[in-house]
Amino acid sequence: MPGRSPFAFVEGALDRADALRDDQAALARLWPQAGVIVLNERGEALTDAHAELLTPSSDALRCGLDAATFLGVQGERAWFFVEAAAAGMPGAASIDLRKAAAQWPAWQSTLFAQARALQHWHRRYRFCSACGGRLRYERAGWLGRCEGCQSEHYPRTDQAIIVAVTDGERLLLGRQAGWAPRRWSVVAGFVEPGETLEQTVAREVMEETGVRVRPQTARYLASQPWPFPGSLMLGFLAHAEPDLPQASEELVEARWFNAEEVRAGLARDWSHADEAGDGIVLSSPISIARFVMRCWLDAYDAGAL
Repeated sequence: MPGRSPFAFVEGALDRADALRDDQAALARLWPQAGVIVLNERGEALTDAHAELLTPSSDALRCGLDAATFLGVQGERAWFFVEAAAAGMPGAASIDLRKAAAQWPAWQSTLFAQARALQHWHRRYRFCSACGGRLRYERAGWLGRCEGCQSEHYPRTDQAIIVAVTDGERLLLGRQAGWAPRRWSVVAGFVEPGETLEQTVAREVMEETGVRVRPQTARYLASQPWPFPGSLMLGFLAHAEPDLPQASEELVEARWFNAEEVRAGLARDWSHADEAGDGIVLSSPISIARFVMRCWLDAYDAGAL
């Protein structure tokens, strides 16, 4: 997406520099001047006294390059992530990814998101799914090789759709059980094996709300890495029949909202959803959910639906 991203974890992405993952000599040369992001056992990034990203020099770490995962390069500088326990910093101040995305420069939260997703993969996938052998990480942390059968395992990303569904005049929104009463968002769900993205849009909307998406109307808008813990959100706009929405196992309530209700919801501070008041409160600005809602409203205002 050209220009400034309207949501988090996209802008300022590193050059992944795939060829360097197999070049241990090159990584060793880059390591002394590298940037390092340190994550604790909760997946939070270590911070300095001002709650800003802590980037210790490599010689300040208890571990060496062998304990680091290579993330990529920014200009002439390489970036790595290490675990706080390995770095010798287990009790340092830290910040979670959602808060960092709202406070830090965009490139830093994008860096954090990449590191967090890789950390999750390393922790969740420690053993071979074929034979149960232990995985040994190679290629600077990007390949898990089974010590038993030598099978190769790569980082996993779970694809999910997130869709602004309209009947031409209104937007379909839902609310999950654990949410505050004023908080609403669009429908989302994971892609199943053997399924196209457009089929996923229709199935998820039907399963969660009982609303029928019109065939072949789903239009791709944008995507967002969503490392909570390891998804890729694929944003769509789709047209549906004006069916009466129904609650489901996923959503305790689903409703159609008109443009003025959505406009007011986008104007309200998303962080106040837990407070008493009138009107809906919509998703955080860091999320692609808010972007697809804005795309619908812009199309509605332009008479393009």
